[in-house]
Amino acid sequence: MSNLDRTSRKVRTGVVVSDKRENTVTVAIELQYPHPKYGKIVKKTRNLHAHDEKFDSKIGDTVEIMETKPISKTKRWRVVEIIERAR
Repeated sequence: MSNLDRTSRKVRTGVVVSDKRENTVTVAIELQYPHPKYGKIVKKTRNLHAHDEKFDSKIGDTVEIMETKPISKTKRWRVVEIIERAR
C-alpha cells in the first residue's frame, strides 16, 4: 500500500484513559467547536477504542491514533505512535 493511501485517513491525538483489555486502549479525544447560537467555544470529550498491537501505551500517555478498517465491534482506530509518556 502506498503512502498516498494512508494520508486520506483521519488522524487524532488523545490521552489513554484505559488499558485494561488485550490489544485495546481507550483514548479520550477532546473536540472544540463554537456553539451554533452563542458562539462560545464548547469542549466535548469522545472515547475511542484503538488497537495497540505492542502493548506499549499506558494510562496517561498521549498517543496519535489513525482510522482503520473495523477490527472488532467497537475498534475502528489503531495506535500510530506514542507522543508523550505519562510520568
